[in-house]
Amino acid sequence: MEFLINELIQKKREKTIAFLQRLIREDSTRGNESNAQAIIIEKCRKLGLQLDIFDIDHDCVKHHPFYSCDRENFSGNPNVVATLKGYGQNGRSILLNSHIDVVPTGNEKEWTMASPFSGERKNGKVYGRGTSDMKGGTVSLLLALEVIKELPVTLLGDCVFQSVIEEESGGTGTLSCLLNGYTADAAIIPEPTNMKIFPKQQGSMWFRLTVNGKGAHGGTRYNGKNAILLSRKVIDSLLLLEQIRNNRIVDPLYESVNIPIPINIGRIIGGDWPSSVPDKVIIEGRYGVAPEESMEDAQRELQQLISRLNDAEDWFNQHPIELEWFGGKWQSSTLSLDHPILSVLKQQVKEVSGKEAILEASPWGTDGGILSKGGDIPVVIFGPGETSLAHQANEWILEESIFSHCEIIVRTILEWCGYVKKE
Repeated sequence: MEFLINELIQKKREKTIAFLQRLIREDSTRGNESNAQAIIIEKCRKLGLQLDIFDIDHDCVKHHPFYSCDRENFSGNPNVVATLKGYGQNGRSILLNSHIDVVPTGNEKEWTMASPFSGERKNGKVYGRGTSDMKGGTVSLLLALEVIKELPVTLLGDCVFQSVIEEESGGTGTLSCLLNGYTADAAIIPEPTNMKIFPKQQGSMWFRLTVNGKGAHGGTRYNGKNAILLSRKVIDSLLLLEQIRNNRIVDPLYESVNIPIPINIGRIIGGDWPSSVPDKVIIEGRYGVAPEESMEDAQRELQQLISRLNDAEDWFNQHPIELEWFGGKWQSSTLSLDHPILSVLKQQVKEVSGKEAILEASPWGTDGGILSKGGDIPVVIFGPGETSLAHQANEWILEESIFSHCEIIVRTILEWCGYVKKE
């Protein structure tokens, strides 16, 4: 069986890379997911999978405690769920969850190819926004389903593939799938882990701090209170809190991660005229949450920090720093290291690569927390692509990693779901 799996994968190499290039050439940034999803739908139809194509129902998801989204109109940019039905006897089901949305390209001058959506192929790599995060992983999953369809076996348990929108903005696509009843005995998400296995992942959420000052003419700045200068104390306090929170992390799965749960300051808005003292600064950032930590406990720690600053400083006491949680929120997730899906995946990694699987904790959030905490689904993050290349200019993926990943996924599905020989 192993030889046949590898043989089928090798025969499909060129068509698979061409399919990936086609996906990359579709700009599927937020609000533009439909064309890339149409390619996914076309592929799933060719594979004869049972399809469910649906727009996110905002009225259905907006009251869920995991919902955190500033987008209300999802029309025309659907989720896609494609099921390979199992034989239906004594088999375990598996969910293969991927997202089609990609982050913006950033400064296109930093991209060395003709376009961030070129899908350029060079020296065994494919370049373009979304190659690693995570269209390469998506293509691997679809290739795995194609191979299984051509094997002389029938799965016992169902294999459910999802291509969702909105992962990069808080996970509303996956939440919608969950509320539509899609669940399984285990799930794999092929985010770019560089073929490492992540049984744990941090969560995160976005925060906004407003630092209030007092405006004045720049020539008599002593009559005002500069909000930009005031914000330095706030930033220093955030960095100290980050250090305190990370000093508590002793999980060995985080040994090779420099900052397990970062507090990232991603945006600062302040001032509107060079000759004026700015009266307000807005600091926006991303707040990391440990795998075993609740979102409420994590929030409370930042709220306490802001309260202490407001109490300790006369200016802040009279003009309090304001804290707001907004935008994206990613639930953390943790999986027992002796869970059967992890054991199966580790064994397949070893048999295909000839090396022991490397286990780490994820340095970023995924939709896995929604599946785990919202649907009680055991989740493993495991994919091709480099973690360090996600959201970067000149993003690429190694072609060979897609095919190695695919072989591991095929073998994992067979072992997990079980199978019988076709008659």
